[in-house]
Amino acid sequence: MAVSVLDLSPVLPVVVVDDVADAVPLARALVAGGLPAIEVTLRTPQAPEAIRAIAEEVPEAVVGAGTVLAPGQVTASVAAGARFLVSPGWTDALLTAMRGSGLPFLPGVSTVSEVVALLERGVREMKFFPAQAAGGTAYLRSLSGPLPQARFCPTGGIGPALAPDYLALPNVGCVGGSWMLPADAVAARDWPRVERLAREAAGLSAGARCR
Repeated sequence: MAVSVLDLSPVLPVVVVDDVADAVPLARALVAGGLPAIEVTLRTPQAPEAIRAIAEEVPEAVVGAGTVLAPGQVTASVAAGARFLVSPGWTDALLTAMRGSGLPFLPGVSTVSEVVALLERGVREMKFFPAQAAGGTAYLRSLSGPLPQARFCPTGGIGPALAPDYLALPNVGCVGGSWMLPADAVAARDWPRVERLAREAAGLSAGARCR
């Protein structure tokens, strides 16, 4: 995949799958709502099979693996059909594994030193996590001057009220969040509601770009 993860969609849904049977209809609802990039987090044992199901049955989706914490998870994610990788942080070993996968990846940062260390290693695209707790839009705005080459996907504590402010920043390519996947809607398998919320998310992000 030549395109940057940050340019796939202004909003990157962060998905936790407890039942593999939900993976495909959930992904279809997100895609129908205008959010084709989907991050399935490796927080549940079902995640690899969910990634595989989406990759095989929802070809219009670009499914990736999130909360990647170890080199072994990189290997498993690639085998499952993930098309990008996201981590909340990074080590040299994890970075080497992600780079070696051949997939686009977003290693996580929350400090200037971590950003500079990744830039030294040739990585310019990163996840900023936990976004709100780590300083929010003011922090990211302050980085755009001295480190304009770094681009971010802020994730953590972001909802529909805050997303446009993040997306208006010059060094933000997309934001990650799960507000379009409320627990009650997923539990009830209310995919039309998920689609509607996804469409609203895509719409508010488009509005931010026009600021």
